[in-house]
Amino acid sequence: MTDPVFFAPSRRYTAGEVANLTGASLLDSDQAEIAIEALAPANEGGNGALVFVDGKRNFALMQSLRAAAVLCPADFASKAPPGIAVLMHPRPQQAFAMVGRLLFPQAATPGPMTGETGISPHAFIDPSAHVEDGAIVEAGAVIGPGVSIGTGTVVAPHAVVGRSCQIGRDGFVGPGTSIQYALVGNRVIIHGGARIGQDGFGFVGGAKGPERVPQIGRVIIQDDVEIGSNSTVDRGAMSDTIIGQGTKIDNLVQIAHNVRIGRNCIIAGLSGISGSVVVGDNVTMGGGVGLADHLTIGPGAKLAARSGFMNNVPAGEVWGGYPAQPMAEAMREIAMLRRMARTRKQGDGNG
Repeated sequence: MTDPVFFAPSRRYTAGEVANLTGASLLDSDQAEIAIEALAPANEGGNGALVFVDGKRNFALMQSLRAAAVLCPADFASKAPPGIAVLMHPRPQQAFAMVGRLLFPQAATPGPMTGETGISPHAFIDPSAHVEDGAIVEAGAVIGPGVSIGTGTVVAPHAVVGRSCQIGRDGFVGPGTSIQYALVGNRVIIHGGARIGQDGFGFVGGAKGPERVPQIGRVIIQDDVEIGSNSTVDRGAMSDTIIGQGTKIDNLVQIAHNVRIGRNCIIAGLSGISGSVVVGDNVTMGGGVGLADHLTIGPGAKLAARSGFMNNVPAGEVWGGYPAQPMAEAMREIAMLRRMARTRKQGDGNG
């Protein structure tokens, strides 16, 4: 349930307004004026709350709903309790998220942590840096020489933006973040503690042990990317590390040097991508995925959580396991092992 101390709704919406905004169909037009001023999960609900129900396994929730309104598929609508405005939509969760962004815009895009506007007198801005009007640089932030920061971007306390980096407009650089050797696009959100542009893990064997290979590439982060807290993106060795437009990266993800990630990818937490991997557009990686170096992951591929990849993945395929393989093969192997275990157990019992 939303907490009004931290997240107050921007205003009340009516069920009719939600229908118009999302393209949903209101089952009973007499309920168009029902007020919505909160969001909640379907198993909790509450006064004034909008909830959503989607998927066959959640169908049973419809009969016990306590809410002002529910977004649901059309074939669920008849099961809602009386008095709840039913908003029928083919993609209820997507519509719910849209309403959430309108109700709680400050939760959808991070803002200043201190409430400051403009450049704080307690920030360090090198004289050669260019900070556009409308940008916010909060107390303790450090902006190095030659840096450019676009209007609408917030640089939070104790963030460090290194020499000659460029950060576009309407973005967010979280507290304690460091950015160096990087070009960052518009509407990019980098959450607190992230590290962008540090050395890649490049060493070569020498007479006295590993010797460093200079990392002289950059990091290119395109528009509308989001990078989670304490994630790391190494700069390239000689070519660039690239994060494609619209890609969303969870917390605690490691992206090594020279990696190229396509557009609109989703990478869940604790994943690690080794050097020079190429990831196509619209790839989804579950949590804890590990990729060996120099692999190619085809567009639209889906990589199951906790899988380890030693081979390229063709476009559109679903792979999983350790080592990873096509999911159908992995499931057959699991089923075979279970049958073997049962057979062995039965044999021991008979003995």
